[in-house]
Amino acid sequence: TRKITGMRILCRLPRLLRRLIAKLLASLTHLWDWIMDRHSRKHHKALFILKRRQDYTSEYSANHLATGMYNSAKFVSDMLKDAGIDSKVVIVVDNNCIDREVTKHKPTHVFIEGIWVVPEKFDVLTRLHPKVKWIVRCHSELPFLAQEGNAIDWIFEYMKRGVSVSGNSPRINEALQSLVGDALDIKPEDRDYVMPLLPNYYPIDDDYIVHTREDKEHTMDIGCFGAIRPLKNQLIQAVAAVEFAKNRGLGLRFHVNVGRVEQNGANQLKNLRALFKQLGEGFELVEHPWMNHKEFKKLLRKMDVAMQVSMSETFNIVTADAISVGTPTVVSEEITWAAEETFAKTTDVDSMVDTLEYV
Repeated sequence: TRKITGMRILCRLPRLLRRLIAKLLASLTHLWDWIMDRHSRKHHKALFILKRRQDYTSEYSANHLATGMYNSAKFVSDMLKDAGIDSKVVIVVDNNCIDREVTKHKPTHVFIEGIWVVPEKFDVLTRLHPKVKWIVRCHSELPFLAQEGNAIDWIFEYMKRGVSVSGNSPRINEALQSLVGDALDIKPEDRDYVMPLLPNYYPIDDDYIVHTREDKEHTMDIGCFGAIRPLKNQLIQAVAAVEFAKNRGLGLRFHVNVGRVEQNGANQLKNLRALFKQLGEGFELVEHPWMNHKEFKKLLRKMDVAMQVSMSETFNIVTADAISVGTPTVVSEEITWAAEETFAKTTDVDSMVDTLEYV
């Protein structure tokens, strides 16, 4: 009865939210199957380790800053704890702090979030902690990895040392399984174990599902949040938002984050500022500092539309945040779990404008 009632409730939810929930449930099942090795989970203990940056803090829900990778790890860790698995997220300064945290928490599985540990460090760590299962979790597709000078070499070196490498999207995981698996002669039947798919998990907060939107007569608020990077594609999205507002005879406030400018993103931000300066009255670039997750979701509720027409994504928490608070989204095909009706082409202003009109 509970299952049938749950499905009826699910069917009443908006299509985008139903698709998101289905994706998360599938992700949850896959992750459980792997981390528990199909044995009793009470003996397992997970430790997620991130490298410190200025906007990582200990709680994604506290009044501090957070990043997508931190939230990703924290959401999965919290999910595992709810399932009865001991799990913790820690942040370290560099490679040399990993041994201390593993010794302190005594995990059975260690997840290194991102590609930042020097491969040779695992020669030491695996000797010190021979019973630990080590997994490096990759949060990027190949176009993003191409911006990181050591990524491909280090992935191969991790695997040579018996350290598993996991993608958080099917596409990058399949690519790594094929490339690394063939090069290192890993049997096809073993690849799902040594290079498992460990996707994102996103918690649905019931408080945000019902979204009452305020009426606006003269100005639209469009959010294009996240780190400023070339692959995030903010400039062309800004141009599309301007054209959309002009078509409707409205002003525009275009909202971005400026707390993280990465991978030669400075020129992107410079051009964004120049665009709105030249457009003048009625068109404003609103720059927001990085903020904690709950405050960010409150900001998203004030947006008329959220745009994430980026050139490379594995999941994109910003889009999940927007959908969870009822804000319409325009995204690229890179966000594979989103509804096809919300897709726009990454290099086509007209395509973005058409999708803005649709949503």
